[in-house]
Amino acid sequence: MLKEFKAFAMRGNIVDLAVAVIIGGAFGKIVTSFVNDILMPLLGTVIGDSFASLTMTINGVAVKYGSFLQSIVDFVIIAACIFIVIKGIEKTKKKEEEAPAAPPAPTKDQVLLEEIRDLLKK
Repeated sequence: MLKEFKAFAMRGNIVDLAVAVIIGGAFGKIVTSFVNDILMPLLGTVIGDSFASLTMTINGVAVKYGSFLQSIVDFVIIAACIFIVIKGIEKTKKKEEEAPAAPPAPTKDQVLLEEIRDLLKK
């Protein structure tokens, strides 16, 4: 059973997925820091208050809609960044596909026919 698990875990797709999850988590932290530490304070100066402090009280219950708005902005920025990265990858793959492929190597029959042709020319 250990061999089967090792074979499963070492398959290319699983390893690629693990790397993607780790890099995605780190990327998410970077974007969250950008939103929380740079973008939201700048927007807070425009609206006169930080987004996180925006609340509404309904029947004695505080609804923190500012935190919700901040999460939406965070999501939109992460989605836009991922979109840009994927578009760049697709563009690179498209260029690779458009590159002319090298002609296939001649078969033994073709080589033999070329030799016969060259001999007949002489």
